[in-house]
Amino acid sequence: MELPSVAVFERSGLLAWPGIEAEWDGAWVRRSANGYTKRANSVQCLDPADDSDVESRIAASVDWFGDRGLPPVFRVTPLTGPRASAAMDRLGWATIDASYQYAMPLTPMESDPRCRLYAVTDPLFQSFAERLQNYSPVQMAGLKALLGALVVPASGVVLHDSDGAPVASCIKCVADGIVVTGNVVTDPAHRRKGHAAAMMRTGLAWAQQNGARFAALNVQADNPAAQALYRGLGYAHQYDYSYRVPGAR
Repeated sequence: MELPSVAVFERSGLLAWPGIEAEWDGAWVRRSANGYTKRANSVQCLDPADDSDVESRIAASVDWFGDRGLPPVFRVTPLTGPRASAAMDRLGWATIDASYQYAMPLTPMESDPRCRLYAVTDPLFQSFAERLQNYSPVQMAGLKALLGALVVPASGVVLHDSDGAPVASCIKCVADGIVVTGNVVTDPAHRRKGHAAAMMRTGLAWAQQNGARFAALNVQADNPAAQALYRGLGYAHQYDYSYRVPGAR
């Protein structure tokens, strides 16, 4: 089965990991979410042909983020126009956090009986995520606000041990027929036991029941353990992306 285009994946990602506030300028979109994650607090372009007047648009983005007390961040994907990249080169913007987009067509998955599904706004699920992610109150407030902005089907997935304690969790969102996974985490004391894979399969089974035909996620280039986990589930590398921020190269 042929996978969707980069543009389809990127637009589904906007819905699955929303900003609290968004402003469009042609095919450029600026998003803010009170600073929770670079992805939801960045500007990106959805059409490489829309790269006119790039320096003034970059400057406008810097001001837009500054007005919200946020550092300017540009998410660079294959849809970023060459003039925009060249302008950031001239301005001395640094490249950080090299990452990969992984994706796959969905095949039948089986749920694990140790896993439970929760509404992402359920305080119990959020307490599990806070504990496993070791989030500060500020980080947790950011996550809650982002989850509250979701307008697509979403589920929190938690794998519990035999005593009922949460040992792994993630968030699944279905947008435009694509299930996007985020916030994958396993308790360090319970890693390398297959918990994350079981949790992922359970979430993918839920996604199929909610209309997903493809699966996608983001993984950092310096996280080989996560990459191995996702490849074992059937995901494959689709394209690279990174972030650019003002500063010396």
